[in-house]
Amino acid sequence: MKNKFLTLNSVAGPAAFLLCLACVAARAQTFDQLAPTPQMGWNSWNKFQGQVSEQLIRETADAMATNGMKDAGYQYVNIDDLWQAASRDESGNLLADRARFPSGIKKLADYVHSKGLKLGIYSDAGAKTCGGRPGSLNYEEQDAKAYAVWGVDYLKYDWCNTQGLQAPAAYKKMSDALRATGRPILFSLCEWGNSKPWLWGKGVGQSWRTTGDIYASFDQVQNHPGYKDYGVLPILDMQEGLRKYAGPGHWNDPDMLEVGNGMSVNEDRAHFTMWCMLAAPLITGNDLRHMNPETLKILTDKEVIALNQDKLGIEALKYSATDGVEVWFKPLANDAWAVCFLNRNKDPHKIAFDWNSEKVTDDVSNRETKFDTTAYRLRDLWQKQDLGTTKTPLNAQVPGHDVLAVRLEKM
Repeated sequence: MKNKFLTLNSVAGPAAFLLCLACVAARAQTFDQLAPTPQMGWNSWNKFQGQVSEQLIRETADAMATNGMKDAGYQYVNIDDLWQAASRDESGNLLADRARFPSGIKKLADYVHSKGLKLGIYSDAGAKTCGGRPGSLNYEEQDAKAYAVWGVDYLKYDWCNTQGLQAPAAYKKMSDALRATGRPILFSLCEWGNSKPWLWGKGVGQSWRTTGDIYASFDQVQNHPGYKDYGVLPILDMQEGLRKYAGPGHWNDPDMLEVGNGMSVNEDRAHFTMWCMLAAPLITGNDLRHMNPETLKILTDKEVIALNQDKLGIEALKYSATDGVEVWFKPLANDAWAVCFLNRNKDPHKIAFDWNSEKVTDDVSNRETKFDTTAYRLRDLWQKQDLGTTKTPLNAQVPGHDVLAVRLEKM
């Protein structure tokens, strides 16, 4: 028997080994291709926090599938914290809160999939989640297998109750567990930027949070005991220096969108535009079932979304800042550019931008504008109108807390 085993192993072993390596490589490639452009979807936390339920998720999926958001590219319907029962069962298995999710996660995932959408779920690297429900510490493989069996497509993984843990190792452990299931589950790291995940997150997950939590304010910071919530502009400022770490399959995440949660229309439009310029995940956080026309129009504007979903996957560069007005340039495919004039002031501000006197050089994309030798057509993305060409200066007025977003196409 021993000699027979050695003979078979010497023949079949290498082939089997190579086949196994091919399977592992194919699986890794599948995971690495989960987010070639920033993921788009919805998450329950910003609007509903602990009031999450099966009914809410079903109704949200219904809305996304029919109100134009699915057609605009949104696909993930994500359940955040407090979906879990208070404790695991006797075998250590996660359980859904029976009162809130009476049908269980598997049937809910089936329902979301029937709408042509994908289901996301939430856990935490610590022993407990931020809301005090069971976390995944020491249960990574068991939980990952459960998500795969249930048909989950997305995992947001938080960082509460993680005393004594090192983030790179903790997130790598769950990443490995997810990959081992064979089901392509997008992995969203929610570590708040504390350990600089942009330095180690590539290959671990498809996106990583760069800041603490956002809240529905344009320019304020809200203090709490032990932590802070940040408005749109403070979070935008925290992205400085990070653009070189992001790209297809691995994205900086400045947190979810607050569009539709109480800011002005101007501020919502500016918020959404800048997240598109940043190539950030577009995860909405409002009530999709009850949106006013202005909110829906912002969230489904395909020309602005196209900036976010551009195949180059390059974040915008802040080119200049004068008198509270910033100019951002984003390289796009086919030698195009996007330019955004962001007015941080409350009052309207006039701009006069002489293209021929400006030269934008971007080390990340190895591109430069060369306005002196190359002319571009200008397209106002929000007003849906042409603005002439770069042969003449651009003169416009940007409303307070708003943007002028322009696409430049070579003539």
